[in-house]
Amino acid sequence: MSGRRSIAMKRADFLRAARGRQVEKQGFILQSIRRMPETGADALAARFGFTISRRVGNAVVRNRIRRRLREAVRIAAAGRANEGSDYVLIARRAALDLPFARLASDLADGIDRIERGEGTTGRSPRKRSGGRADAGRQ
Repeated sequence: MSGRRSIAMKRADFLRAARGRQVEKQGFILQSIRRMPETGADALAARFGFTISRRVGNAVVRNRIRRRLREAVRIAAAGRANEGSDYVLIARRAALDLPFARLASDLADGIDRIERGEGTTGRSPRKRSGGRADAGRQ
C-alpha cells in the first residue's frame, strides 16, 4: 500500500464487504472485499470503515473504541492493506480493554490472513421484512 487510506464508505460498501472474507479476532471482526475499478485520485486507496453498535457501550465507550481502531489501522495497515480493497472493522467490547499493541498486531494478522485467502467467506446480507414484526406468527 502506498500509504493512502480512505474511510469514506457508503452503506452499500459495508454490505458488499459482508459478502467477502472475514477474520474474527478478540477485539473485532475484520471483513474485506475487492472493489470494482474506479477512476479518480482515491481509486487505488484501501478504504476502511468502522461499525460499532450500541450494544458495545454508550457513546463515550464507542468513540474511544473507534479512536483505538483508527490508530491501529494507521499503524498496522501500512504495507499490508491491499490497494483497491474495502475493509470493515466490526468492533467488539474487548477492543476497549485489550492492550493497544495486541489490538494492532491482531489487525495486522487479520489483514495478512485475508490477503492470503484465509478466513471464512461472508454471507449475503439479511433482507429486511416489509411487514410487521409479528407477521407470520400465529
